[in-house]
Order: sequence, then C-alpha cells, then structure tokens
Amino acid sequence: MIPLKDDNPTSSRPTATYLLIGICVLVFLIQLGSQSYKSGQLFYSYGLIPSVLMGHDQLPVDLYVVPAYATIFSSMFMHGGWMHLIGNMWYMKIFADNIEDNLGSRNFIIFYVLCGIGAAMTQVFMNTHSQVPMVGASGAIGGVLGAYLINHPNARILVLIPYIVITIIKIRALYVLGFWFILQFISSSGGVAYAAHIGGFVSGMILILFFNKKKIKKNKIVKGPWG
Repeated sequence: MIPLKDDNPTSSRPTATYLLIGICVLVFLIQLGSQSYKSGQLFYSYGLIPSVLMGHDQLPVDLYVVPAYATIFSSMFMHGGWMHLIGNMWYMKIFADNIEDNLGSRNFIIFYVLCGIGAAMTQVFMNTHSQVPMVGASGAIGGVLGAYLINHPNARILVLIPYIVITIIKIRALYVLGFWFILQFISSSGGVAYAAHIGGFVSGMILILFFNKKKIKKNKIVKGPWG
C-alpha cells in the first residue's frame, strides 16, 4: 500500500512540517557535497551507532566530530540516499500536517523530536553492541503515524496497491497505518532499522495522549459564576 493523499483538511498552515522537511532536504544536499559521503565516513561521524552511544566502542579520532549523545539528534535529519529521503518526506507531507494542526507548531516539533528519541533508543536497546550507524527520519515519522492512528483513525487515505493490476482506492487510516505497523514486524530487508520504526510508532501512540490532554487543558473554557 502506497499512500497518495488523505482527505483530512487542516485549519492552519503546517509551518513546522514544512520546516522539518526543509531541514532534512538541506542536510541531504549538504551530505551530497561532502567528500566523506560516498566513503560512508559521514554516517559514522553523525549517525547513531549503538555500541558507541552505550560506551562499548569508541570512534577513531578522525571520525569523532560530535559527542555520541548528539548523534541521536543529528541522525534524525540524515538520509542514506534519494529514495530514502523521498520516501520519508512523502509520508511526512501526507500525515504530519494534521498532527501539527492538532498540537500547534511548537508542540508538534517537541512531539516529533521525542518520537525520534524513542525510535532511536528502541533501536539501540535491540542491539547495544551494534556498530552499524543508523540515520533517517523514519523513526520520528513513525511517531507521527502512530499519533495519526490515534487522532484520525477514520480519515480516508487514497492508496495505490501495485499488485498484479495497479489499483487506487480510499481506505480508512486505521487499516493503512495498521498494515504499515504490522509490516515492520514481518519485513526483513537488510539495512533498515525496523526496530526504530516500531519504537517510533509506539512512542507516537503513547505521547499523543499526553499532548492531546495538554492541548485540551490549554483550550478549556472555565465558566464564571454567571455562566
């Protein structure tokens, strides 16, 4: 299932969503201009390496650029290639605007980063001795998808199904995102941080409940003694 668009209009301009997409694109263009991009050294310097974060290993001096904890954040905005970037930004474009509309731009950015942290740490704890650098926004975007499932389960998503005959139909978000989540458990493509996707999705489902309550409390109208 490839989502094409949703029929869930927003009441505000998704400024933070565009900002985050812009940052990811800008970082990727900077990556392409780096001499260490093709050699892969860039990913070891700024990508999240579980064994380094947990103190089991240390980077060589020539690769050490930022503290290990900082790679939790730098890795969220890096991508391994054009298709990696385009796929993530496409999901971001479709689903993030509604969550930003629900939470407001500032809270959405906080929510997004927290989901990214949850995704990263899930991947780390799955294999604390892994020496493979992790990069990509998909963990944080997984959090957005989890939030969308909670807040907008009945929204209709236009999806493309490329199976024998290409079919385009509208399906409830509950089924589209539920299918995406289940797919993370049964997929086995090498080099993909599926644990981060799962961790981000679950983080989003949990965090959105607290952010929703915070939003409701902020907007609650307290009546005076005369109504």
